[in-house]
Amino acid sequence: MQAFRIWDINQKTFYLRNNQLVAGYLQGPNTKLEEKIDVVPIEPHALFLGIQGGKLCLACVKSGDEIKLQLEPVNITDLSKNKEQDKRFTFIRSDNGLTTSFESAACPGWFLCTALEADQPVSLTNTPKEALRVTKFYFQQDQ
Repeated sequence: MQAFRIWDINQKTFYLRNNQLVAGYLQGPNTKLEEKIDVVPIEPHALFLGIQGGKLCLACVKSGDEIKLQLEPVNITDLSKNKEQDKRFTFIRSDNGLTTSFESAACPGWFLCTALEADQPVSLTNTPKEALRVTKFYFQQDQ
């Protein structure tokens, strides 16, 4: 498992608020609230993403007609690329220059995104070119 820093192209970082992953501008003493992304690579471009030391994992979940991003309390190191039920935790990483985007393997065409406004939930979008959603992130291994 490796830890990465992630922030969107508008400089919003991820943090937890009421057990929900949100993106916002953290300054001063609040910078310690920043969530590092825990990564377990499973194929050249596929990976599992978690937070809190890999104890909460990002999942793409279908609920009726809705597709949403959910934090699930599973240990990232217990997940397996060979288990169909773990596919919802798999994201495809695409690097484009300095930025990275993350597409759900379970829900093709749905991308990890942030809202333009600060302090809004991190979510998924199927319209990555839409101006109201940010799908490009800076993703750097934590030193």
